[in-house]
Amino acid sequence: MAKRIGKDTVILENYPSIIGYGCVVGKKEKEGPLGSYFNSFDNDARFGEKSFEKAESRLQKIAVENALKKANLSEKDIDMIFAGDLLNQCIGSTFGLRKMGISLLGLYGACSTMALGLGISAVMVDSGAANTAIAVTSSHFCSAERQYRFPLEYGALRPQTAQRTVTGSGATILGKSNVLPFINAVTFGKVTDFGITDANNMGAAMAPSAASTLISFFNDTNTMPCDYDAIYSGDLGDVGTKILLKLMLDEGYDIKPNHNDCGLMMFDRKKQDVHSGGSGCGCSASILNSYIMNEFETNKLKNILFMSTGALLSPTSTMQGESIPGISHLVNIKMR
Repeated sequence: MAKRIGKDTVILENYPSIIGYGCVVGKKEKEGPLGSYFNSFDNDARFGEKSFEKAESRLQKIAVENALKKANLSEKDIDMIFAGDLLNQCIGSTFGLRKMGISLLGLYGACSTMALGLGISAVMVDSGAANTAIAVTSSHFCSAERQYRFPLEYGALRPQTAQRTVTGSGATILGKSNVLPFINAVTFGKVTDFGITDANNMGAAMAPSAASTLISFFNDTNTMPCDYDAIYSGDLGDVGTKILLKLMLDEGYDIKPNHNDCGLMMFDRKKQDVHSGGSGCGCSASILNSYIMNEFETNKLKNILFMSTGALLSPTSTMQGESIPGISHLVNIKMR
């Protein structure tokens, strides 16, 4: 059974393992440095649908189907699915998964949703409340721009601190297994707010929460950054990554040697016009369920920290002049 250690971390003792995974991305993501790891993509931004929002729902359905195929399971084999996205009322998830007949537990953690869903799924499988559970999330560049900033037709110029929302989705299936990587520990983060109000500078808003969660994990587990093969943060981009590295160093933790940020991994910033990097729920989700899992399968990774970061704003809060709170959740994935 799971046991709590320290203030914020849960150790899982029944080996909730990753038994299946899948992802899907858009054209620009496929053209990036990790393109060869994404075996499912579409050059059509609408993925054959009539709107970008319907396209995002399609993304989640494809990602879950790919994960089920990888695990050699059907929808009937899954007890629960934890899903969320960036759209109002999480319509990307509910409309995409409504025909699957799986108990759906909707989540909103903004761009932290992949690690949040994975952490909750792990706790449920570890406790025996579920034999199998899926964590899935998505984002779409066009649907996010329409909701949070300006429709693409407006032609607004973005500052260099801005990040490009990833068009993509990732799904992870957890169950019981003796050989596959498992979730060893979960640290659920706290809301942090350093007063950032610029919706085009998400990295700066999220970086303090990433530092807070990492420090909590290291304190709770009595470990150091060097104890892990890699530390992946969600989608801080160039600006947020630099802030995170400094905040951690100020607290005595040098994570630079083994840290990488999914927002920097997704695109080639020199060749692709993405400014500070990638962002969105689908950023860390698609990289986890392709590149990172491939690194486990080829024995290049054995023990990592995977942390998704989210900015908890809404169009309403932004128009009302509110600051942008951040949240980060972390899972420790390792081989036995």
